[in-house]
Amino acid sequence: MKAVRNILLAWLWLTLCPAAFGQTVVDIPTRPEVSQRLLVIPAASPRATVILLAGGHGGLGIFANGSFRWGEGNFLIRSRQMFAEQGLNVVIVDAPSDRQNAPYLAGFRQTAEHAADIKAVIAWARVQYPGPVWLVGTSRGTQSAAFIGTQLQGPDGPDGLVLTATILSDNKGRAVPAMALDKLRIPVLLVHHEQDGCSHCAYADIPGLQEKLRHLPRTGLLSFQGGANRGDPCEAYAHHGFNGLEKEVVAQIATWILSTEN
Repeated sequence: MKAVRNILLAWLWLTLCPAAFGQTVVDIPTRPEVSQRLLVIPAASPRATVILLAGGHGGLGIFANGSFRWGEGNFLIRSRQMFAEQGLNVVIVDAPSDRQNAPYLAGFRQTAEHAADIKAVIAWARVQYPGPVWLVGTSRGTQSAAFIGTQLQGPDGPDGLVLTATILSDNKGRAVPAMALDKLRIPVLLVHHEQDGCSHCAYADIPGLQEKLRHLPRTGLLSFQGGANRGDPCEAYAHHGFNGLEKEVVAQIATWILSTEN
């Protein structure tokens, strides 16, 4: 019984004290009367910072103890510690305080307000940590990352973008290739599973996006095959979410980011 009690106490300590395993929850002001909650994981020997933008509706519901109401299985969220292990400070972005109810970030990702929120996050990260700051989006999060990259330049904006499982077509809004990508002036890395079964993310559409990025100082494509494929083809545990390939995908992303900055 004593052993069981000690295990329970240890579990409660880790749950209630996120800083115990290197993560903290931070709320920063963005727009008037609006704040942005972040989950932050500093790397032991950081060389850059990545701001992770989850897919879906984006309403993670980050609790004060660092747990999530939704999205724990999202590719970027479940891989967060792997990014830190690669020498990248990790900043996970929730929906802002005025978007904490449905539809969360749906219909909001390509707005001036969203750009203002992420501008504040980038500024906060630059104060907290030396080195470059990159936006990394997955699925619907690529619509946030790409749009913000077109809206914010120089120190106000990111130093680079990583778009994983990019939204390449969208019957409900503007897909990434339809954005004003000619405004981008920063390196962009595309990361895609060749067997992605999501109808919005057909690998066959990647060359069209690459063509629209040809003017950039540096672009790249990391293609993956295999891994596990479970459930809805547009969800996190299908090929769309790089299921079973997380360590390899994160390691290659980190290598590309850090080689860009050298």
